[in-house]
Amino acid sequence: MDKEQLLGHLRGEEERSLGSHILDLARLAWDTNRPQVTDFYDPYERKVAQSVLGRIPEVGVLTQGGYKRAERARLVIYPQFYLVETIPSHLKVLEVKGNFSFEQVSHRDYLGSLLATGLKRNKVGDILVLPQGCQVIVAAEIADYLLTHWNQVHRVPITVQEIDEEQLAVEPERIKEIKATVASLRLDAVAAEGFGMSRTKMVREIKAERVKLNWQPVSNPALAVKEGDVLSLRGRGRVVVAQVVGTTRKGRTSVVLQRYS
Repeated sequence: MDKEQLLGHLRGEEERSLGSHILDLARLAWDTNRPQVTDFYDPYERKVAQSVLGRIPEVGVLTQGGYKRAERARLVIYPQFYLVETIPSHLKVLEVKGNFSFEQVSHRDYLGSLLATGLKRNKVGDILVLPQGCQVIVAAEIADYLLTHWNQVHRVPITVQEIDEEQLAVEPERIKEIKATVASLRLDAVAAEGFGMSRTKMVREIKAERVKLNWQPVSNPALAVKEGDVLSLRGRGRVVVAQVVGTTRKGRTSVVLQRYS
């Protein structure tokens, strides 16, 4: 495995560091003939990792996030010809319950209380907030630790139990198709149409780094977007640029957007 050839397409210190780690795991999987598992990665990190793994024919990769649309997931890198059906899940699902009738809690509160136990963020996957608690997907190796040490959120005592992945309370994803014309394929113009807000307000959201382009935070409203790009806005879901149709007679660009919420 030629390191420079496999990592040459990556840009920036963070991408190259991640790519180097993935390459080390791929080598270990091949040398030991045993699957190797990563921590939880967000979609952007998985894209970087898979861009490296796609250049290494000696290994394959599985994604484990707990459910199909999980935002955060672990990658299992295995040697080619390995019996994939024998690879176990490296996840555990914990369900939290508490009396939150008088204490309003959010995703951020649950995550904060998790990290307050001493865990690192990369050991925690998606958190699904429920009326009287939450379900959280975690790395299998730290589940027992949480069952013992995670006992409150804010001032509310909680009970934590392990449940099956099939018990995850995943809501059906709603998709809205939006046909629009924009002055240009600038990020602020397309995102404003996709999320249904004024372009001025969208510029403020982008400059505050609350918008991600292909899962990477951005702050430049003038960035160009293209067909297949994914735009996400904190708390508002995501928008996919499904199709760039063409130019109208007035010189505007017709697009088809899909908004997921």
